[in-house]
Amino acid sequence: MFHDLDIGGVLVSPFLAYAAGALLLLVLLRRLFAGLRLSRYVANPPLAEAGIYVCLLALLIVFL
Repeated sequence: MFHDLDIGGVLVSPFLAYAAGALLLLVLLRRLFAGLRLSRYVANPPLAEAGIYVCLLALLIVFL
Protein backbone atom coordinates (compact mmCIF):
# COMPACT_ATOMS: atom_id res chain seq x y z
CA MET A 1 0.00 0.00 0.00
CA PHE A 2 1.20 3.47 -0.84
CA HIS A 3 1.80 6.10 1.79
CA ASP A 4 0.67 9.70 1.50
CA LEU A 5 2.13 11.48 -1.51
CA ASP A 6 3.95 14.75 -0.90
CA ILE A 7 3.28 17.13 -3.79
CA GLY A 8 4.70 20.57 -3.14
CA GLY A 9 4.31 20.22 0.61
CA VAL A 10 0.70 19.07 0.33
CA LEU A 11 -0.08 15.54 1.45
CA VAL A 12 -2.32 13.75 -1.04
CA SER A 13 -4.19 10.56 -0.30
CA PRO A 14 -3.01 7.44 -2.12
CA PHE A 15 -6.62 6.95 -3.22
CA LEU A 16 -6.06 9.70 -5.81
CA ALA A 17 -3.16 7.73 -7.29
CA TYR A 18 -5.35 4.63 -7.46
CA ALA A 19 -8.17 6.62 -9.06
CA ALA A 20 -5.81 8.08 -11.66
CA GLY A 21 -4.39 4.63 -12.41
CA ALA A 22 -7.86 3.17 -12.82
CA LEU A 23 -8.77 6.03 -15.16
CA LEU A 24 -5.68 5.37 -17.27
CA LEU A 25 -6.54 1.67 -17.48
CA LEU A 26 -10.12 2.54 -18.42
CA VAL A 27 -8.95 4.78 -21.27
CA LEU A 28 -6.81 1.93 -22.61
CA LEU A 29 -9.67 -0.55 -22.26
CA ARG A 30 -12.09 1.84 -24.00
CA ARG A 31 -9.81 1.88 -27.04
CA LEU A 32 -9.66 -1.90 -27.03
CA PHE A 33 -13.42 -2.22 -26.61
CA ALA A 34 -14.07 0.32 -29.37
CA GLY A 35 -11.84 -1.65 -31.72
CA LEU A 36 -13.74 -4.84 -30.93
CA ARG A 37 -17.09 -2.99 -31.08
CA LEU A 38 -18.23 -4.45 -27.76
CA SER A 39 -20.55 -1.51 -27.00
CA ARG A 40 -23.22 -3.06 -29.20
CA TYR A 41 -23.61 -5.89 -26.67
CA VAL A 42 -24.58 -3.70 -23.70
CA ALA A 43 -27.78 -1.73 -23.28
CA ASN A 44 -26.15 1.33 -21.70
CA PRO A 45 -22.44 1.71 -22.58
CA PRO A 46 -21.70 4.65 -20.21
CA LEU A 47 -23.13 2.68 -17.31
CA ALA A 48 -21.04 -0.34 -18.27
CA GLU A 49 -17.91 1.86 -18.41
CA ALA A 50 -18.69 3.25 -14.96
CA GLY A 51 -18.99 -0.30 -13.64
CA ILE A 52 -15.69 -1.28 -15.23
CA TYR A 53 -14.04 1.78 -13.67
CA VAL A 54 -15.30 0.86 -10.22
CA CYS A 55 -14.07 -2.71 -10.67
CA LEU A 56 -10.64 -1.53 -11.84
CA LEU A 57 -10.38 0.86 -8.91
CA ALA A 58 -11.30 -1.88 -6.45
CA LEU A 59 -8.75 -4.25 -8.00
CA LEU A 60 -6.00 -1.65 -7.77
CA ILE A 61 -6.80 -0.94 -4.14
CA VAL A 62 -6.87 -4.62 -3.20
CA PHE A 63 -3.79 -5.76 -5.07
CA LEU A 64 -1.47 -2.75 -4.66
